Amino acid sequence: MNDPLHMLLIFTGGLLLGTLFFGGLWLTVRKTVSARQPALLIAGSFFLRTGIALAGFYFIGHGDWQRLITCLLGFIIARFIIIRITKKEVTHET
Repeated sequence: MNDPLHMLLIFTGGLLLGTLFFGGLWLTVRKTVSARQPALLIAGSFFLRTGIALAGFYFIGHGDWQRLITCLLGFIIARFIIIRITKKEVTHET
């Protein structure tokens, strides 16, 4: 069950989870400045993003450590991609 195509799909799932998590974090930070209740926005976003990520890891990982590591690798790479994208956006705004 560890064929390359299967692992590529799991890796892609990790990329998607990471993009949702870190992209959601970026959107939350941007919206916090103009929010009427920023603490509620931050807490709600945290629990929503964490819940989605944990559920995704649970379903994608399926109790197999190799699948979990592959998914985590995609998640971490998505972090670096989001950082690179948002860094470019910040430098263009200033």
